[in-house]
Amino acid sequence: MRGNQTWITEVTLLGFQADFSVECFLFGFFFLFYFFTLLGNGVILGIICLDHRLHTPMYFFLSHLAIVDMSYAANNVPKMLANLVSKRTISFIPCIMQTFLYLAFAHIECLILVVMSYDRFVAICHPLHYTVIMNWRVCTILGAASWILSFLLALVHLVLILRLPFCGPHEINHFFCEILSVLKLACADTALNQIVIFAACVFILVGPLCLVLVSSTRILMTILRIQSGEGRRKAFSTCSSHLCVVGLFFGSAIIMYMAPKSQNPETQQKILSLFYSLFNPMLNPLIYSLRNAEVKTALRRALWKERSA
Repeated sequence: MRGNQTWITEVTLLGFQADFSVECFLFGFFFLFYFFTLLGNGVILGIICLDHRLHTPMYFFLSHLAIVDMSYAANNVPKMLANLVSKRTISFIPCIMQTFLYLAFAHIECLILVVMSYDRFVAICHPLHYTVIMNWRVCTILGAASWILSFLLALVHLVLILRLPFCGPHEINHFFCEILSVLKLACADTALNQIVIFAACVFILVGPLCLVLVSSTRILMTILRIQSGEGRRKAFSTCSSHLCVVGLFFGSAIIMYMAPKSQNPETQQKILSLFYSLFNPMLNPLIYSLRNAEVKTALRRALWKERSA
Protein backbone atom coordinates (compact mmCIF):
# COMPACT_ATOMS: atom_id res chain seq x y z
CA MET A 1 0.00 0.00 0.00
CA ARG A 2 1.08 3.60 -0.51
CA GLY A 3 3.05 5.12 2.37
CA ASN A 4 0.81 8.18 2.55
CA GLN A 5 -2.46 6.26 2.91
CA THR A 6 -4.59 6.82 6.01
CA TRP A 7 -6.57 3.82 7.21
CA ILE A 8 -8.14 5.25 10.35
CA THR A 9 -11.54 6.90 9.83
CA GLU A 10 -12.59 7.18 13.46
CA VAL A 11 -10.77 7.26 16.80
CA THR A 12 -11.87 6.89 20.41
CA LEU A 13 -10.96 9.51 23.01
CA LEU A 14 -10.46 7.60 26.25
CA GLY A 15 -10.72 10.75 28.36
CA PHE A 16 -10.48 10.38 32.13
CA GLN A 17 -11.60 6.72 32.34
CA ALA A 18 -13.47 7.19 35.62
CA ASP A 19 -16.74 5.85 37.02
CA PHE A 20 -19.95 7.26 35.55
CA SER A 21 -20.77 9.16 38.76
CA VAL A 22 -17.30 10.74 38.78
CA GLU A 23 -17.62 11.68 35.13
CA CYS A 24 -20.99 13.32 35.80
CA PHE A 25 -19.36 15.36 38.57
CA LEU A 26 -16.49 16.28 36.22
CA PHE A 27 -19.01 17.30 33.57
CA GLY A 28 -20.67 19.78 35.93
CA PHE A 29 -17.33 21.01 37.28
CA PHE A 30 -15.76 21.54 33.85
CA PHE A 31 -18.95 23.04 32.44
CA LEU A 32 -18.84 25.75 35.13
CA PHE A 33 -15.21 26.47 34.30
CA TYR A 34 -16.07 26.67 30.60
CA PHE A 35 -19.03 28.96 31.29
CA PHE A 36 -16.94 31.33 33.41
CA THR A 37 -14.17 31.25 30.78
CA LEU A 38 -16.56 32.47 28.09
CA LEU A 39 -18.27 34.90 30.46
CA GLY A 40 -15.09 36.42 31.88
CA ASN A 41 -13.32 36.84 28.56
CA GLY A 42 -16.54 38.00 26.91
CA VAL A 43 -16.99 40.70 29.58
CA ILE A 44 -13.38 41.84 29.18
CA LEU A 45 -13.78 41.98 25.40
CA GLY A 46 -17.10 43.81 25.63
CA ILE A 47 -15.80 46.41 28.09
CA ILE A 48 -12.75 47.12 25.92
CA CYS A 49 -14.91 47.53 22.81
CA LEU A 50 -17.53 49.76 24.47
CA ASP A 51 -15.35 52.00 26.66
CA HIS A 52 -13.35 54.45 24.53
CA ARG A 53 -11.01 55.09 27.48
CA LEU A 54 -9.68 51.55 27.03
CA HIS A 55 -8.90 52.03 23.34
CA THR A 56 -5.16 51.91 24.00
CA PRO A 57 -2.45 49.47 22.83
CA MET A 58 -2.44 47.62 26.15
CA TYR A 59 -6.15 46.80 25.99
CA PHE A 60 -6.01 46.23 22.24
CA PHE A 61 -3.67 43.30 22.89
CA LEU A 62 -5.70 42.23 25.93
CA SER A 63 -8.75 41.96 23.65
CA HIS A 64 -6.73 39.66 21.36
CA LEU A 65 -5.85 37.53 24.38
CA ALA A 66 -9.53 37.30 25.35
CA ILE A 67 -10.48 36.19 21.82
CA VAL A 68 -7.73 33.56 21.81
CA ASP A 69 -8.74 32.23 25.24
CA MET A 70 -12.39 31.87 24.19
CA SER A 71 -11.39 30.22 20.90
CA TYR A 72 -8.93 27.89 22.61
CA ALA A 73 -11.52 26.74 25.14
CA ALA A 74 -14.24 26.41 22.48
CA ASN A 75 -11.96 24.19 20.39
CA ASN A 76 -11.24 21.66 23.15
CA VAL A 77 -13.81 21.78 25.93
CA PRO A 78 -17.17 21.06 24.18
CA LYS A 79 -15.91 17.73 22.85
CA MET A 80 -14.46 16.89 26.25
CA LEU A 81 -17.83 17.60 27.89
CA ALA A 82 -19.67 15.54 25.27
CA ASN A 83 -17.31 12.60 25.83
CA LEU A 84 -18.11 12.61 29.55
CA VAL A 85 -21.80 11.87 28.96
CA SER A 86 -21.96 10.18 25.53
CA LYS A 87 -19.90 8.14 23.11
CA ARG A 88 -16.25 9.08 22.91
CA THR A 89 -15.58 8.68 19.20
CA ILE A 90 -14.47 11.40 16.82
CA SER A 91 -13.89 11.22 13.07
CA PHE A 92 -10.30 11.41 11.94
CA ILE A 93 -10.56 14.65 9.92
CA PRO A 94 -12.26 16.65 12.74
CA CYS A 95 -9.63 15.21 15.09
CA ILE A 96 -6.80 16.53 12.90
CA MET A 97 -8.55 19.92 12.60
CA GLN A 98 -8.84 20.08 16.38
CA THR A 99 -5.09 19.43 16.62
CA PHE A 100 -4.38 22.17 14.07
CA LEU A 101 -6.53 24.76 15.86
CA TYR A 102 -5.14 23.73 19.25
CA LEU A 103 -1.60 24.43 18.01
CA ALA A 104 -2.57 27.66 16.25
CA PHE A 105 -4.31 29.19 19.28
CA ALA A 106 -1.50 28.08 21.62
CA HIS A 107 1.08 29.76 19.36
CA ILE A 108 -1.02 32.93 19.15
CA GLU A 109 -1.26 33.14 22.93
CA CYS A 110 2.52 32.82 23.25
CA LEU A 111 3.16 35.63 20.79
CA ILE A 112 0.42 37.91 22.14
CA LEU A 113 1.86 37.56 25.66
CA VAL A 114 5.29 38.55 24.32
CA VAL A 115 3.83 41.55 22.48
CA MET A 116 2.02 42.60 25.68
CA SER A 117 5.33 42.39 27.56
CA TYR A 118 6.95 44.62 24.93
CA ASP A 119 4.08 47.09 25.25
CA ARG A 120 4.57 47.29 29.04
CA PHE A 121 8.34 47.62 28.56
CA VAL A 122 7.90 50.63 26.27
CA ALA A 123 5.22 52.19 28.49
CA ILE A 124 7.34 52.02 31.66
CA CYS A 125 10.91 52.30 30.40
CA HIS A 126 10.29 54.80 27.57
CA PRO A 127 7.10 56.66 28.56
CA LEU A 128 7.92 59.84 26.62
CA HIS A 129 8.22 57.91 23.36
CA TYR A 130 5.37 55.47 24.02
CA THR A 131 2.80 57.03 21.67
CA VAL A 132 5.38 57.23 18.89
CA ILE A 133 6.70 53.67 19.27
CA MET A 134 3.38 51.96 19.99
CA ASN A 135 1.24 53.75 17.42
CA TRP A 136 -1.81 52.05 15.99
CA ARG A 137 -0.01 51.01 12.81
CA VAL A 138 2.63 49.16 14.82
CA CYS A 139 -0.03 47.57 17.08
CA THR A 140 -2.02 46.37 14.07
CA ILE A 141 1.09 44.89 12.45
CA LEU A 142 2.13 43.13 15.67
CA GLY A 143 -1.38 41.72 16.20
CA ALA A 144 -1.78 40.54 12.61
CA ALA A 145 1.75 39.08 12.50
CA SER A 146 1.04 37.07 15.67
CA TRP A 147 -2.04 35.48 14.10
CA ILE A 148 -0.52 34.85 10.66
CA LEU A 149 2.76 33.42 11.96
CA SER A 150 0.93 31.18 14.44
CA PHE A 151 -1.34 29.65 11.80
CA LEU A 152 1.65 29.13 9.48
CA LEU A 153 3.55 27.29 12.23
CA ALA A 154 0.49 25.16 12.98
CA LEU A 155 0.19 24.45 9.25
CA VAL A 156 3.73 23.06 9.24
CA HIS A 157 2.74 20.59 11.96
CA LEU A 158 -0.43 19.72 10.05
CA VAL A 159 1.46 18.94 6.84
CA LEU A 160 3.94 16.76 8.72
CA ILE A 161 1.09 14.88 10.41
CA LEU A 162 -0.82 14.27 7.17
CA ARG A 163 2.24 12.72 5.48
CA LEU A 164 2.10 9.86 8.01
CA PRO A 165 0.13 6.63 7.57
CA PHE A 166 -2.34 6.06 10.42
CA CYS A 167 -3.24 2.43 10.89
CA GLY A 168 -3.82 2.18 14.62
CA PRO A 169 -4.39 1.86 17.44
CA HIS A 170 -7.79 3.54 17.21
CA GLU A 171 -7.63 5.03 20.70
CA ILE A 172 -6.23 8.32 22.01
CA ASN A 173 -5.56 8.36 25.74
CA HIS A 174 -6.62 11.98 26.07
CA PHE A 175 -9.79 14.08 26.21
CA PHE A 176 -9.05 15.84 22.91
CA CYS A 177 -6.78 15.36 19.89
CA GLU A 178 -3.52 16.68 21.34
CA ILE A 179 -0.59 16.42 18.91
CA LEU A 180 1.63 14.07 20.94
CA SER A 181 -1.29 11.69 21.46
CA VAL A 182 -2.25 11.81 17.76
CA LEU A 183 1.31 10.91 16.70
CA LYS A 184 1.01 7.66 18.67
CA LEU A 185 -1.61 6.51 16.13
CA ALA A 186 0.92 6.59 13.30
CA CYS A 187 2.42 3.34 12.07
CA ALA A 188 5.58 5.05 10.81
CA ASP A 189 8.60 6.84 12.21
CA THR A 190 7.57 10.17 13.79
CA ALA A 191 11.12 11.35 14.57
CA LEU A 192 10.82 14.31 12.18
CA ASN A 193 7.57 15.39 13.83
CA GLN A 194 9.17 15.18 17.28
CA ILE A 195 12.18 17.24 16.13
CA VAL A 196 9.92 19.92 14.63
CA ILE A 197 7.82 20.02 17.81
CA PHE A 198 10.96 20.51 19.91
CA ALA A 199 12.30 23.18 17.54
CA ALA A 200 8.95 24.96 17.60
CA CYS A 201 9.00 24.90 21.40
CA VAL A 202 12.42 26.55 21.40
CA PHE A 203 11.22 29.16 18.92
CA ILE A 204 7.77 29.83 20.36
CA LEU A 205 8.33 29.12 24.07
CA VAL A 206 11.94 29.41 25.22
CA GLY A 207 12.88 32.35 22.98
CA PRO A 208 9.81 34.47 23.82
CA LEU A 209 10.08 33.57 27.52
CA CYS A 210 13.67 34.84 27.56
CA LEU A 211 12.51 38.09 25.95
CA VAL A 212 9.77 38.43 28.57
CA LEU A 213 12.24 37.85 31.42
CA VAL A 214 14.71 40.38 30.01
CA SER A 215 12.01 43.02 29.55
CA SER A 216 10.61 42.26 33.01
CA THR A 217 14.04 42.76 34.56
CA ARG A 218 14.39 46.12 32.81
CA ILE A 219 10.88 47.07 33.92
CA LEU A 220 11.61 46.13 37.54
CA MET A 221 14.78 48.24 37.53
CA THR A 222 12.83 51.19 36.13
CA ILE A 223 10.00 50.77 38.66
CA LEU A 224 12.47 50.85 41.55
CA ARG A 225 13.72 54.21 40.30
CA ILE A 226 10.24 55.77 40.25
CA GLN A 227 10.03 58.43 42.98
CA SER A 228 6.22 58.45 43.33
CA GLY A 229 4.87 55.68 45.54
CA GLU A 230 1.54 55.71 43.67
CA GLY A 231 3.27 55.50 40.29
CA ARG A 232 5.48 52.66 41.51
CA ARG A 233 2.45 50.76 42.83
CA LYS A 234 0.44 51.21 39.61
CA ALA A 235 3.31 50.12 37.37
CA PHE A 236 4.11 47.10 39.54
CA SER A 237 0.44 46.06 39.70
CA THR A 238 0.09 46.08 35.91
CA CYS A 239 3.29 44.13 35.32
CA SER A 240 2.73 41.61 38.10
CA SER A 241 -0.66 40.69 36.60
CA HIS A 242 0.97 40.04 33.24
CA LEU A 243 3.79 38.02 34.80
CA CYS A 244 1.24 35.80 36.57
CA VAL A 245 -0.39 34.97 33.23
CA VAL A 246 2.99 34.43 31.54
CA GLY A 247 4.18 32.15 34.35
CA LEU A 248 1.06 29.97 34.24
CA PHE A 249 1.01 29.62 30.46
CA PHE A 250 4.70 29.22 29.65
CA GLY A 251 5.37 27.11 32.73
CA SER A 252 2.74 24.49 31.91
CA ALA A 253 3.72 24.48 28.20
CA ILE A 254 7.43 23.95 28.86
CA ILE A 255 6.74 21.18 31.37
CA MET A 256 4.43 19.46 28.90
CA TYR A 257 6.60 19.60 25.77
CA MET A 258 10.20 20.05 26.92
CA ALA A 259 10.60 18.60 30.43
CA PRO A 260 11.67 14.95 30.90
CA LYS A 261 8.70 12.60 30.81
CA SER A 262 7.32 11.30 34.09
CA GLN A 263 6.40 7.70 34.81
CA ASN A 264 2.83 8.51 33.75
CA PRO A 265 3.32 10.89 30.78
CA GLU A 266 -0.26 10.53 29.52
CA THR A 267 -1.71 11.45 32.92
CA GLN A 268 0.70 14.40 33.07
CA GLN A 269 -0.42 15.54 29.60
CA LYS A 270 -4.07 15.44 30.59
CA ILE A 271 -3.51 17.49 33.74
CA LEU A 272 -1.39 20.09 31.96
CA SER A 273 -3.87 20.25 29.09
CA LEU A 274 -6.57 21.15 31.60
CA PHE A 275 -4.49 24.21 32.49
CA TYR A 276 -4.38 25.15 28.80
CA SER A 277 -8.03 24.46 28.05
CA LEU A 278 -9.83 25.49 31.23
CA PHE A 279 -7.84 27.01 34.06
CA ASN A 280 -5.62 29.51 32.22
CA PRO A 281 -8.39 30.91 29.97
CA MET A 282 -10.64 31.31 33.01
CA LEU A 283 -7.95 32.84 35.24
CA ASN A 284 -6.67 35.36 32.69
CA PRO A 285 -9.64 37.77 32.86
CA LEU A 286 -9.74 37.41 36.65
CA ILE A 287 -6.04 38.21 37.00
CA TYR A 288 -6.22 41.21 34.67
CA SER A 289 -9.49 42.62 36.01
CA LEU A 290 -8.96 42.08 39.75
CA ARG A 291 -5.52 43.73 39.67
CA ASN A 292 -6.35 46.42 37.11
CA ALA A 293 -8.05 49.56 38.37
CA GLU A 294 -8.92 50.80 34.86
CA VAL A 295 -10.80 47.61 33.99
CA LYS A 296 -12.70 47.65 37.30
CA THR A 297 -13.57 51.34 36.80
CA ALA A 298 -14.77 50.68 33.25
CA LEU A 299 -16.89 47.76 34.49
CA ARG A 300 -18.48 49.97 37.16
CA ARG A 301 -19.22 52.63 34.53
CA ALA A 302 -20.85 50.04 32.27
CA LEU A 303 -22.96 48.66 35.13
CA TRP A 304 -23.97 52.19 36.21
CA LYS A 305 -25.06 53.06 32.65
CA GLU A 306 -27.07 49.84 32.44
CA ARG A 307 -28.72 50.55 35.80
CA SER A 308 -29.52 54.13 34.78
CA ALA A 309 -31.00 52.99 31.49
